[in-house]
Amino acid sequence: MAREVTNELGTVIITDEVIATIAGVAATECYGVVGMASRRLRDGLAELLGRENLSRGVEVAVEGHRAVIKLNLIVGYGTRISEVAHNVCEQVKYRVEGATGLEVVRVNMNVQGVRVADGR
Repeated sequence: MAREVTNELGTVIITDEVIATIAGVAATECYGVVGMASRRLRDGLAELLGRENLSRGVEVAVEGHRAVIKLNLIVGYGTRISEVAHNVCEQVKYRVEGATGLEVVRVNMNVQGVRVADGR
């Protein structure tokens, strides 16, 4: 569902895909997040998405001026997951609210995998 903002200059339509992309970029820039995982798990394996597919790991539900965002993340081995989740939540909320004017009421996260750095 798209959000529509109308003023004296015209109309701006913000789609869920745009909100999902903003949230995905904000999440992947946080320390400890290796990447986004696909919303669908095939054979129990989390698929690491590339930068061009960040919105595929995000689900957005908008009702009025309020949004709920669900992220599917893959975190790096050795990071404190609770701290990473807190940082991601704050960053996503800040970025989405600043870019769209929506009130983000909840950010839900599913950690679908832990990735060990190459070379270990």
